[in-house]
Amino acid sequence: MSAPAVRVCFVCLGNICRSPTAEGVMRHLLARARLSDRVHVESAGTGGWHVGEPADRRSVAHAKRRGVVLDRRAQQLTANYFARFDLLVVADAQNLANVRRLAPSDAERAKVRLLRSFEPGAALGAEVPDPYTGGPDGFEEVLDICERACDGLLAHLRTTYSL
Repeated sequence: MSAPAVRVCFVCLGNICRSPTAEGVMRHLLARARLSDRVHVESAGTGGWHVGEPADRRSVAHAKRRGVVLDRRAQQLTANYFARFDLLVVADAQNLANVRRLAPSDAERAKVRLLRSFEPGAALGAEVPDPYTGGPDGFEEVLDICERACDGLLAHLRTTYSL
């Protein structure tokens, strides 16, 4: 089996809600498109509070209802992720700034994009809201956003990496 053509890491603050949801949605889309062997997907958080923990149970439950599996454990993003990944896809502006600060060079900084920049029709700079302190509607909204944005990301990857 050959190495994946592209490696993508989704990033949020704690790696228990938004980024694992995006990771799970992307894995689901890749499996459906039969591209799981061509694209490696992970997620991480800029903060280390939840390292080793599973995704938030509410994220897991909402995703499961859509057939999306969130089964990874939280990890913290470090500067070495820039060497491991071709693209670091970030949930919001604050984490975008944090991730760019970690980048060892301008070329590495260019790998960092907002997730919603791949969502057709999303406003420039649009963010994925953090559902952690809200109710169930927030988790559904995050799933809706991730589905649209990951569809756009998949189209981008197909074109950019000839998948």
